[in-house]
Amino acid sequence: MRRALRIGGTVLFTGLAVGYLVWKIDLGKTADVLRHASLWWFALAIAIMVLTVFPMALRWKWLLAAQGIHEYFPWLARAYFVSFAAGQILPTSIGGDAVRIFETARRNQGRTADLTAIVLLERGLGGAATVLLGAIGFVLAVGRYHVGAYLWLEGAFVIGTIVLMILFFARGVRPYLARAGPLLRTLRIERHIRAFYEGVHHFRRHPRLLLGVFAWTTAVQAIRVLAIWSAARAVGIEIGPRLYYVMGPLFFLVLLVPFTLNGFAVREAFFVSFLGSAGVAADKGFAAGFLFFLVTVALATPGGLILLWEGLRGGARAHVEHG
Repeated sequence: MRRALRIGGTVLFTGLAVGYLVWKIDLGKTADVLRHASLWWFALAIAIMVLTVFPMALRWKWLLAAQGIHEYFPWLARAYFVSFAAGQILPTSIGGDAVRIFETARRNQGRTADLTAIVLLERGLGGAATVLLGAIGFVLAVGRYHVGAYLWLEGAFVIGTIVLMILFFARGVRPYLARAGPLLRTLRIERHIRAFYEGVHHFRRHPRLLLGVFAWTTAVQAIRVLAIWSAARAVGIEIGPRLYYVMGPLFFLVLLVPFTLNGFAVREAFFVSFLGSAGVAADKGFAAGFLFFLVTVALATPGGLILLWEGLRGGARAHVEHG
């Protein structure tokens, strides 16, 4: 039943997004825009996304070390690239996170709950940093662009982030959360939920680390927003970076919600809608969204090649041992 509802929801959201795009764009004009896209701006967008993987892997290394889990930086960068490859066929970035947890848990037996807590904390800090960037960008854009309709969405993410931070880090909330114990025991998930909660709550003892990681994440996200700007410049949308510090954070947050596989159609619909509110033609908005999809494919390519190489090497080793 749950699986049927998930599939039904995915089909519904995908259908709505595709319908919106069909209504808004002219495929012939869009194809013409893509044919004349600048390869230099497109290459810059790819470079930004690929290079920012390494500071993200370093952030992950710091959080793991705080839980006594020590991994080599090259392996963590490799795991990130593999997770991006997995994200191409799993629901948004959440699927990639699951792959990172699974692979790291295989190397650290018995630490699955801690690893899940770390990856979700990392995701939460990323969301909080993105919300902060969005708020700054919105202030910068007031009076210049008509994007007020997106303020409510921004506000919902801000409130959600604050609530989650209180739930996981405020000691005074623990007695209230404990009341859910009987229900969790009935569902036979209390042990897993408790381990996960304790894993996140552990970082309350590391405020300097959390503040440092938050600042680091905010800087990385600020750079990644420029990849969206570059993709838009590639198709001739000559709007300065300021607008994208409103659009980019919202875009990254929307993609966290598993509406469709790899954000299919939702990504392009968001580009068309948001850029349209700033006076950009729907065809150019769609072209920018499609180019950014190609950027994510390029980002996933190293992970795909890594998996192919490891698969071939493992197959060759098994063949030698069998012979």
